[in-house]
Amino acid sequence: MIEIRFHGRGGQGTVVASKILADALAKEGNYVQAYPEFGVERRGAPVFAFIRVDNKPIYDKSRIYTPDHVVVVDPTLVEAIDITDGLKDGGYIIINSPKKPEEFKFPDKFRVFTIDATDIAVRHQLGTLAAPIVNTAIVGAVVKILKLTKLESLIEAIREGVPLKQEENVQAAIEAYEKA
Repeated sequence: MIEIRFHGRGGQGTVVASKILADALAKEGNYVQAYPEFGVERRGAPVFAFIRVDNKPIYDKSRIYTPDHVVVVDPTLVEAIDITDGLKDGGYIIINSPKKPEEFKFPDKFRVFTIDATDIAVRHQLGTLAAPIVNTAIVGAVVKILKLTKLESLIEAIREGVPLKQEENVQAAIEAYEKA
């Protein structure tokens, strides 16, 4: 089983990103769980989303405490919270950031990847300039880096699960996939 924890802020599409990835994984016959964790927080408050994927039924319904990989939708959270809490040795950290991976100071036991999903989202007019929606772009990079599903499955999941600007979201995911 592979477990992934997403870190983001309310309103950025973190929960939708995890659902889109889960839908893409399920299209290829995987068993998947995807669920968020947040309270009554308002837009901009930290949120978590979790994914479990396996080739057999998943019975564990608990919170993910020791993820295999972490996806950071909002790079300001790198300084605000410990995104590596519980992350397994060898885990991947995928960060939405224009910085190079080596600019982040994480222990060598983790592999760090960056993708400027914000720039991609802005160029595809997803959200607003002040509040871009980066979910499909970050998921495009996640699919490429983790190699858990095919790009075609992700595109299909976006077309089925994103109600607005479907083609712009598809193109953002493809661009991030190609740049990752």
